[in-house]
Amino acid sequence: MAETVGKVRRVGGSLMVTIPSEVATAEGIREGTTVQLRIAKRRRSAFGAAPGFAPWRHEDDWGHD
Repeated sequence: MAETVGKVRRVGGSLMVTIPSEVATAEGIREGTTVQLRIAKRRRSAFGAAPGFAPWRHEDDWGHD
């Protein structure tokens, strides 16, 4: 069983998640294949949560060796 992350988008009145072609090929999934999904919201990373702050650089470490 493969695991991948996809983005949900609206198609008409439904929501759709695309299966990447590499995963579909590896798992033998074709149009019309019935699949089982496990739904889990992905956690967001804290990186980029504070706009305006530049990334930390080693030179920014004020005298701590």
